[in-house]
Amino acid sequence: MMYRNLTQKSNVVASTYGYEKDIQLSIQLNRWILKPIGVWPKSAKTSWIEKYGYMLINVMCTSLIGFLFIPCAVYITLEVEDTYNTLKLSGPLSFCLMAVIKYSSLIFRENDIRRGIEYIKNDWMNTRYYEDRIIMIRNAKFGRRLVVLCAFFMYGGAVFYYLAMPFSNGKVTESDSNLTYQPLVYPVARVIVDARYSPVSEIFFWVQCLSGFIAHSITAGACSVAAVFAMHAYGRMEVLMQWIEHLVDGREDLRGNLDDRLSMIVQQHVRILHFISLTEKILREISVVEITGCTLNMCFLGYYVITEWNNKEPARYITYIVLLISLTFNIFIFCYIGELIAEQCKKISEISYMIDWYRLPKRKGLALVLIIAMSNSSVKFTAGNFFELSLSSFGDVVKTSVAYLNMLRTLTS
Repeated sequence: MMYRNLTQKSNVVASTYGYEKDIQLSIQLNRWILKPIGVWPKSAKTSWIEKYGYMLINVMCTSLIGFLFIPCAVYITLEVEDTYNTLKLSGPLSFCLMAVIKYSSLIFRENDIRRGIEYIKNDWMNTRYYEDRIIMIRNAKFGRRLVVLCAFFMYGGAVFYYLAMPFSNGKVTESDSNLTYQPLVYPVARVIVDARYSPVSEIFFWVQCLSGFIAHSITAGACSVAAVFAMHAYGRMEVLMQWIEHLVDGREDLRGNLDDRLSMIVQQHVRILHFISLTEKILREISVVEITGCTLNMCFLGYYVITEWNNKEPARYITYIVLLISLTFNIFIFCYIGELIAEQCKKISEISYMIDWYRLPKRKGLALVLIIAMSNSSVKFTAGNFFELSLSSFGDVVKTSVAYLNMLRTLTS
């Protein structure tokens, strides 16, 4: 059982509780995704060997993504002559560039991510009331589901693109040189190395698979941080609304006088606003890259699906459809959690007004005015202060992507 000395029918304060399990419920998937790529925040007690190990992982991951980007960029510059193949490789290259920027942002924001994790841990440790914990667990599980879905689509797209599509297409045989080889997903310029010959072809193929999975892990990791942090803030605001509803008459765990309850509510509200501000800071560069990059890549993938639809190799357009769904879902998560946070902040002001504030003695009800004012202020997630993350923004991204797609088809037809 997750809680000791506590039953579902009881609303008393738990004297002992398994908060460590609840902490793992919130951040365990983040650790599983971020730690292998070296962007899980290091603790203060980390030894110098572990620190150098993290640095080595960072260098290796960046180098592996560069292993995809640089040879393919040279190949496009020197060997590709037709427009379609240039466009066909531009999408994967832009995805690699996005991965590098997001990876650098996760490394640069390590201290902020650590602070956010400490916020989450402290909130779980200090929440003992049964109903409050149920609210937090429900939202933590929802955030966990978002992470699982994002990882499923991201890694599923990687499996299709780096394994299913190459193997289903089979090997290529050149009649003039009697040479048979497996085409690479990211072609390599011959001025660097001729990747048609064994064992160079096999080495490049599997290293590119590893590099691709790292790039997709970075995207999944960034999305997981956004989902978990945002849903934790959402859960804490829901707990705060429960406190506000019991401001006048108190509750089993809020038995102090009115001033104490009001002080707790204000302090909790300020803490939540600080956490939301910290989360927005962590996602600042990542969300900008996601908005701009996904708009471009959704346009490219839509173009690939249309052009490959009549191809006799269905694995190609199926792969592009899977990748299109994964990127669309990824940007949807960012916009969806931004919408949730903005709506939840407004609900705090509504709850503050709907309670029996007129029963508060003297002028103490005026304290709720500040809470209402702060709740109605612009507490929103933005993409680098350029775009608001909301469902309307998601619609704008889709419409912009379709507009670019129509323009691209017109120019290439």
